Amino acid sequence: MSAVTDAVRIAAPGNPVTQSVRDSLVVAKRNLIRMSRIPEMVIFGLIQPIMFVVLFSYVFGGSMNIGGTTDPAVYREFLMAGIFAQTVTFATAGAGAGIADDMHKGLIDRFRSLPMARGAVLTGRTLADLVQTALTLFVLAVVALLVGWRTHTNFGEVLGAFGLLLLLGYAFTWVGALIGLSVRTPEAATSGGLIWLFPVTFISNAFVDSSRMTPWLQHVADWNPFSATVQACRVLFGNPGVSPSDAWPMEHPVWASLIYSVLIVVIFRTLAVRKYRSATA
Repeated sequence: MSAVTDAVRIAAPGNPVTQSVRDSLVVAKRNLIRMSRIPEMVIFGLIQPIMFVVLFSYVFGGSMNIGGTTDPAVYREFLMAGIFAQTVTFATAGAGAGIADDMHKGLIDRFRSLPMARGAVLTGRTLADLVQTALTLFVLAVVALLVGWRTHTNFGEVLGAFGLLLLLGYAFTWVGALIGLSVRTPEAATSGGLIWLFPVTFISNAFVDSSRMTPWLQHVADWNPFSATVQACRVLFGNPGVSPSDAWPMEHPVWASLIYSVLIVVIFRTLAVRKYRSATA
């Protein structure tokens, strides 16, 4: 921590934007170093999504009707976009717990005493979480290929899909940051970060075709920001998608995913930075 403190302290005043970027990268480096020294954090973060891939693929693979067929191979391709999206959103709980832990230990107060941009502490934390999420997605994609998942589009579209996933994950880490700043213990942040994620991820088109839901629930699922990213990834991967829907996010999933994610970042970053300032005042 002394190296990080010294690096921030000696930062010369300059352009506010440049200083904010520099400070954010310093804090992100600090968090990445911390993660590398606690490898079990990364390992345990990988186990859950891998279990979801295997369990959903082989337990539900032969019972789900996708596009008029119950072929397990078709369901695996339908499923993977949902598993990828669920994985990046579940990183929210870890982000919230990490910030709550820093608050509980007084580390945030120490950062506040340094000549650094106010939002850099939160931005650096979310950037570090984004790197960890990217690593998790890479490993998960390898596992998905091993169980039979395939893409049917060009390399650029596949990269675009993973870009949308990372953007969604980054957006949701700001939700986690706000939760972490609003509770008093890391345990409460973990619980608070997971409670709302379950309805968001399961009342969606991630694991089943939303057209098979009751009308009002289908409407909720089709307009769910999570569903937009899942459907956008299916389109960009060339995987089977949900039945046609009149909902705008399902007709234009790529644009809907971008708009939703950017809005979430703008709204929750603003709220989180404001909460951070009031919490450390």
